[in-house]
Formats: sequence, C-alpha cells, structure tokens
Amino acid sequence: MQPDVAVIGGGAAGLGAAMWARRGGADVVLIERDRLGGDCTWTGCVPSKTVIEYARRAHHARELGLGDGRVDSADVLARVHKVVHEIAGEEDADALGKLGITVLDGQARFLAPDVLDVDGTTVRPGSTIVATGSTAAIPPIDGLRDVSPLTNEHIFSLERLPDRLAVLGAGAIGLELGQAFARLGTEVTLLDLAPRVAVGEEPETSATLTKVLDREGVDIRTGVTVDRVDRSRGGVTLHAGDVELVTADDVLVAVGRRPVTDGLDLHRAGIELADDGTIPVDRRMRTAVTGILAAGDVTSFPRLTHAGYRMGQIAAHTARSRIPWRFAPDVLPWAIFTDPEVGRVGMTEAIAYERWGSDARVASFPMRKTDRGRVAGETDGFVKLVAAPHPVARTMLGGRLVGATVVCPTGGDVVGELALAVRTRTSVTRLGQTVHAYPTWSFGVWQAIGRFMGPIAGASARPARDA
Repeated sequence: MQPDVAVIGGGAAGLGAAMWARRGGADVVLIERDRLGGDCTWTGCVPSKTVIEYARRAHHARELGLGDGRVDSADVLARVHKVVHEIAGEEDADALGKLGITVLDGQARFLAPDVLDVDGTTVRPGSTIVATGSTAAIPPIDGLRDVSPLTNEHIFSLERLPDRLAVLGAGAIGLELGQAFARLGTEVTLLDLAPRVAVGEEPETSATLTKVLDREGVDIRTGVTVDRVDRSRGGVTLHAGDVELVTADDVLVAVGRRPVTDGLDLHRAGIELADDGTIPVDRRMRTAVTGILAAGDVTSFPRLTHAGYRMGQIAAHTARSRIPWRFAPDVLPWAIFTDPEVGRVGMTEAIAYERWGSDARVASFPMRKTDRGRVAGETDGFVKLVAAPHPVARTMLGGRLVGATVVCPTGGDVVGELALAVRTRTSVTRLGQTVHAYPTWSFGVWQAIGRFMGPIAGASARPARDA
C-alpha cells in the first residue's frame, strides 16, 4: 500500500487528521489496533458526561422534591453503554469507508521513516501522522497496583456503583466523577497532594468547587501524600505514613495521563522521545524527522479532545500544504464538567501579573447578582475577566482580553465567545459594545465587562494581584 497519508491511531486526533486529509483529496489509511473512537468515545468524555448528566438530573430532582431521587446503578450504566455505542457507530470502519478512508486493524510499527508494518502488511505512505493517544497514569504508590485500582478505562464497565469510593486526584476527572458518583449515592473521598482542588485554575474556582462539593457530602482532603495502599476484608485502605486516611470499596486513580507509544518502534524512524515520553513536535505538528508528524495526547500539548482533533487537522494540513497552520494552545478553551461547570481560556490573574504586574486589569461578577442566577436558584459561581494593560491609558479600562473564567451551570458553553475574543485580541471596550441577551448566563459576562468601564453593582475592575 502506498497512501498519501497514513494515520496511526483512531481517536480524536487521528480521526481529525484522517478526515481533514481525505477532505483535501488525499489517499488515506487509518491504522488502529484497538477500537475506533479512542479514549474519548469509549472510556472518557462520552461515558463520563453521560454519568454526570444522569447524576445532575437525579440531584436536581431531589432538590425539587420530585421523588426520593434514587437511581439504579444498572440503569445508569446501561444508559452509558447505549450512548457510547450510538456515537461509536458514527465513526466505525463502515462510516469512514464511506468517506473514502481505508481502515487497517492492527499494530503499526516503523521499519524506516517512510515504511510501516501493520501485522504483516507493508505500508509506504507519503507522510505519517502518529496519533496514538494516552492512557491513565498510575502513580508509584506502594501497593496501589496490587489492589487493582479503577481508572476511566475501567470504571464505566462496573456492574454496579461502589458504596464507598476513594478518588486520587482533584483535577478535572477527579472532581467531575467524584461529584457525579456522590450524587448517585456513593460515599466519596477526594484526595490530592496539591493545596487545593483544581490547582491550575483561579483560586476562586477552587473555592467555589470546594464549597459546592463539601455541601453535597464529598470529603475533600488536600495537601495529603498517599504513600501506601492495601486491601483487607474491610476494603481498600489508603495510608499517609502511619495514618489511615480512608477505607473504601474501590480506588479511582485520576492523577493524569501518559502518552502511548509502545510497539511503534519509533527509534527505527529516528524519533527520540522527550523525558516525559511524549513525541516532540513544533506548532505545525512536525517531528524532527521529515515526513513524520504527531498530534494529540502523544505530544506535550494539552490533552483535550477538541485540542487533539484540531492538532490532527493541522498535522494533515501540514503534510499536504506549504501554507503554515499553527496550533495555538494559549487560546484554547476548556471546561471542567462539574455542577456548576468551569469554562476557562487564556491567562489566569497570576500569569497576567507575572507579565504586566499591577498594570493588568481584572473584573469579576458573581452569579448570585445575575438575574439568571436568581431565577434559576443557581447562585454559585462567577465570571472573571483578565485584561492586558490599556495601550494608552493605564487605568481600570484595560486593553485586550487575555484570559477568562466562567463558573456557572453552562460555563463550558459561555466561555466560547471569550475564547474567540482572546484569540482575536479583542479589547474589553469592544466586547462591552456587544449586547448580550437578557436574562442569560452570558449576560453575566456583559456585566463583568461593564466593570472595566466603571462601577456596576458596587464594584469596578481592579489592578491584577500576585497569587
């Protein structure tokens, strides 16, 4: 086989690459050793958000007094499997074949920079895009592997939800699943080495999520070091030195991910991995070897489905065109699908302070003061906007928008317009001239923007401060 482009890996980045290359008229071969759709479809975004949505509805039903809000574990997991298979059916070999993409099942390995072997089939592509993704990282804690810990790759295959669950990691995955499982009746303990949950986000975000999860019964332990895990008749116990931290039925590990490159024989192609196991690439997704590109979680760029898909598109474009497209991680939006959701893009206040000091400007607006929040009874959360200094007047006015956080029931959706503003270097003055519909969650964004112009609801924008 001599395709124009060979794509190794059928997850978000691989599908993005294959579809974009095919759209441009390339002869494309997509190689996948497991299941098309990758982690997001089978064990990540799709199943987790299905559980989260189920849990959200059950929680709000209880709040409204609509029955006791109890849920059947089997019903939840059956719903997960149904949704997963519906979506997987839209990206299987038959669906891709209709687009003109050839799918090969098997393990790809390099024989040379321009030669691949796929379980005995030789492929000589014009360009190769490596998009093999990542897998859950298991920290080197004594005894942890011996207790068969759960990860996102296993937890949705359970026949029933555990009565007690210890979650290692208070980042996005740990927070999302911790809250969801607690709402479905599991006793959840969330543990993290960091001093606060969601440590990479604004301190106000961490404080809001801590308050909400604590109110819902999640036991949060931050600043703790788990150094030993063992199983007894009573369950799995996590230790910090001589102290027993918690005993649970299962442990969910959510401390990060590691790239998957095993079996590729990258050394035969002349590719050397970085110290963290990723494939080094530039912003055009090019490796150090001509004709070989990489995209998605196997690189050091943010491990997000939409980021991977875009990287795949850029890699495919780079393989076929001299017109440069570059990945821009600094303007990439993301969300934490807790309730309330967290939508984020660009710089935090602390990062802006490091760059511009107190000349940077910050405006916030609490959701409890928005009419939508009052109407919905959803008063947790806020909008926080970070602006570069105004190019002329070093006043509260502020210049272009460089960062934003939105915490509200639809924060992941609301942050979209702010991602566009950050990407297009739009000034807060220009944003303020864009009327927002009332009463919506995004109207809170408009109210926050207004604080750059002067006092609204008793407050104005302020100088940025150090964390």
